[in-house]
Amino acid sequence: MGFHQFRREQELPLSLERAWAFLSNPVNLQKITPGEMGFEILTPDLPEKIYPGMIIAYRVGLLPGWRSTWVSEITQVEEGRYFVDEQRIGPYAMWHHQHLLESRERGVLMTDIVSYKPPFGPFGELARLLFIRRRLEEIFDYRERALAAEFSSS
Repeated sequence: MGFHQFRREQELPLSLERAWAFLSNPVNLQKITPGEMGFEILTPDLPEKIYPGMIIAYRVGLLPGWRSTWVSEITQVEEGRYFVDEQRIGPYAMWHHQHLLESRERGVLMTDIVSYKPPFGPFGELARLLFIRRRLEEIFDYRERALAAEFSSS
């Protein structure tokens, strides 16, 4: 089949408004991406808030020695609740990432649901088994630590 989902939840000890303000600012993606990935936003003059139809281009190192241009479109936004980005150009055959926020008694529950299909048919499936899934875990582990640090210091 080749279609997979990755899900991650994190509780953040802050208001929904504050979480949304940070997460809906595309420039902040660099703050929560592992440094060794060499994440670089290519789109000039990004606004501080996402909107449906927004196109964001960046360069990112997914594997050692291999950097890829990735172009995402913000396809859906419901202020304070969720947004969806979809890969338009990039390393995956398909990438759909839902960012969901839910107010809780002690803060916000943030849920990421990534639906993806590796490229290259059976070779992509082998790559998923060998390193794609593990790399997604590492990236979201880093993101969890970065967000905890970002909001514990303020």
